[in-house]
Amino acid sequence: MPSKTYKRHDRSDIFIHWFNAACWLLLLLTGVGLIQNPDIDPFGSGYPEALRSLVGGGGNLLAIHEFIGLVWIAGFLLYLLVNFRGAKFFLAEVFAVSPARDMAWMFKKMILMTLGPKALKAVGASPDLPDQGYYNMGQKAFAQASVVGGIVIAVTGVIMYLSDRTFGAESTGMVGWAVTLHFIGVGLVFAGLLVHVYMAAISPEERPGFKSMFTGVVPGDYAKHHHRLWWEKVRSGSEGSE
Repeated sequence: MPSKTYKRHDRSDIFIHWFNAACWLLLLLTGVGLIQNPDIDPFGSGYPEALRSLVGGGGNLLAIHEFIGLVWIAGFLLYLLVNFRGAKFFLAEVFAVSPARDMAWMFKKMILMTLGPKALKAVGASPDLPDQGYYNMGQKAFAQASVVGGIVIAVTGVIMYLSDRTFGAESTGMVGWAVTLHFIGVGLVFAGLLVHVYMAAISPEERPGFKSMFTGVVPGDYAKHHHRLWWEKVRSGSEGSE
């Protein structure tokens, strides 16, 4: 008999997730192509030159990057209008951190991923992870970095976009800081994204969670094992979906 499934994401959540992923990928690829310093170019100097040549020059590449960025911001604003309740729930969940439970989960998870359960048993600690809610602490940490980093990227991106259209010479300092913070924000999000992609798409135990970003539902056994506190809450107030 198939395991009961529980609804985890609605259509707007699934859309904004993949919309965000697509925009970030395109913004990263075009943004790296705009870098003119070979010392900090992650793909090597040949990549920016090839990409600029492909689109007809650096000016066109910048215009494409700016357009994608504006579409990304507009998409999120539209999502907030359509599903503000869902966005509010998301923010409340990812920034609700229990120091005892969530920090213990994060510490144990890192030990399990690097040294294995024997390392925890060697110091008298149980390898069992503390029960988690709608998001585990790893997901919360990435979401927090994404929210903060995303806001920084969006705000600084708009400042840079307006720098040669609206701002005068007196804003040079602000624009300079915007460029620096833009790079920091991108680095913060990209670092978290590498871990997120591995945990969500590659790690076998998280595969049902990855599939839920297409189907909107997760199996009951997965929910019970990985998000027990949420699973118990849903069971007490809902039967889930078959």
